[in-house]
Order: sequence, then structure tokens, then C-alpha cells
Amino acid sequence: MRIGQYSLEGTLIVAPMAGVTDRPFRSLCRRFGAALAVSEMISSNPSLTATAKTQRRMDHRGEVGPVSVQIAGADPQMLADAAKLNVDHGTQIIDINMGCPAKKVCNVAAGSALLRDEALVARILDAVVRAVPVPVTLKIRTGWEPSRRNAVEVARIAEQAGIQALAVHGRTRADLFRGEAEYESIAAVKANVSIPVIANGDVDSPRKALAVLRQTGADALMIGRAAQGRPWIFREIAYHLLHGVAPAPLSLAEIHRVLRAHIAELHAFYGEFLGVRVARKHVSWYTADFHQSTRFRHAFNALESAAAQGEALDDYFRRLEAGSGLAADAREELAA
Repeated sequence: MRIGQYSLEGTLIVAPMAGVTDRPFRSLCRRFGAALAVSEMISSNPSLTATAKTQRRMDHRGEVGPVSVQIAGADPQMLADAAKLNVDHGTQIIDINMGCPAKKVCNVAAGSALLRDEALVARILDAVVRAVPVPVTLKIRTGWEPSRRNAVEVARIAEQAGIQALAVHGRTRADLFRGEAEYESIAAVKANVSIPVIANGDVDSPRKALAVLRQTGADALMIGRAAQGRPWIFREIAYHLLHGVAPAPLSLAEIHRVLRAHIAELHAFYGEFLGVRVARKHVSWYTADFHQSTRFRHAFNALESAAAQGEALDDYFRRLEAGSGLAADAREELAA
């Protein structure tokens, strides 16, 4: 699949997730075969540009390209200016957020709230596309609520504005993350535009990935929550799509190495104080299906140093490898 001048090496993309898709996580997913990893959203509000959080999100040192950054806001000129600023900092693809369902985003008429105003959508897309010399992509939901699914209309506006690829999450804003994603709307979008369409929502296994591609006809898949604590899902899906069977699941020793390296990168990226705290949620995701994980996570979350976290992980995995390791249902899931 191509996005502007960039030819992606694969069809699997990491979804932008606030508080998750930082540079260490994006780099890890790319190593496991993701063709593109979109950053956490960056506010277009210029008063936030100098904050430590925004500066970290604009840090792409050592990142494998193409570098894709998602921007969020509701004012066309602010979004255009934010796009230019990020391109000046090394961004190669600008992604516009019109899919986030969070209240704090929608309350300022940004994210998926924009889907209620198609005229404003058009003004935003025109402003951003005209502002930067790099490809601009867009992420949307199927609409604001089930009674007003307007993804096809928005997709046509996006194509006319010069958007180079469109990611569609198969839920409306009102659905949040409840229930199951629906893919009929994504298939309708694909049938009505010629730009690449990326299907998003509940892609959590190799078999589900193949089914969604077949149902929607999408050019690529975007994976979010299913990659939390399981960044190797990109390798699993890519292998299944190529060979028709699932690869052998990672061993406990391999998972240990991946997790150990991941938290070390978090400590280095954020500094020890914040890195220790960010590492806690990732460790919880990685170990959720392991033996006595609740007890381990409770103790792990009380640790205050990088060294203590590393020692605790090493000890826990030694005990796992000496015992049963994965729960039976988790073994079945990893083999699916």
C-alpha cells in the first residue's frame, strides 16, 4: 500500500493511542513487522507546544520512517500550523484525528465530534493538505451515532481534499468501545473512494484479521488495543496472511526478553521517575494471562526504581519457566 510517495512494507499499522504509542512502543511494533506506527495525538493548541508531554511526542530520534504523527483540534488554521510545525520536526506523514471518542476531546469539538459538521471537516482537511508538502491521512469513526453513520460522505470529502489514506474504526462515537465493531460501513467506504482504506476495530487475532480484510476489501488493517502487551501480534498476523497458518507462539523466554527490553527503553525515554510509572501499565498488559499475575502486578506496581523493576521481572519469569507459565486459555489464544 502506498501513502503518497511512501510504499509501505506490509499492510499492518499501529493505531494511535494516547498514553501508549510513544516512541519506544512504536519502535517495538515496527520491529515485529508493523508497516507504519502512528504517534499519540498531539494537540494543535499552540499554548501546549512547549510542554514536556508534547515535546516527547514530537521526539522521533532513531525512529524508522516513514514517521507518522497524529494531530488533533477543531480549528483549521491551528491544525494547519500544527502540521507545519511537526513537519519541521521530522514528521513525514500527518494524520488528522477525527475518531477519538474521549469526552475531553469531543467536548472541545475535536476528535469524532467533528463528524457532526461535514462543512468544518472539509475546511480542516483543505487547510492541512494545503499547508504541508507531505502526505496527509485521516482517521474517523463511522459517524457520531448509529442513526447518523456518515463515513461514506466524510470519505468522499477527504478524497476530494487530497487525503492520501483513510482509517475507519467500525464504531460510532456513541458506541465508544462497547459491543463489537461493524465492518459493513468500512466496506461501503472502500466501495465509494479510490484512496487506500484502512480497517480498524477489534482486529485481535490472525483469523480475525483475514476475516476483516475479506469482509471490507480494505487495503490495510490498523491494530490498537490488541497490541497492548502483545506487540508481536503484527508478526503473527503477517505470517498468517502469507502462509495461511499461525506461527509458533513466543516462548516465555522470548516474551521475557521483549518485555525486559521494552521497559529499559521506557526508562531511558522518560527518565527513571516517569519511566517506572509508564512501565507499570505495560507490564500489566504483558503478564495479564500468566500464573499468579494479579499478585505479581500488585507487588510490581509498588516498586519505585528501574533496577527493582528489572529484578522483579527476572525473578517472576524464572518462576514462570519453572512452573506452568501460561494459563491454558492463554496458550490456546496465542496459538489461534
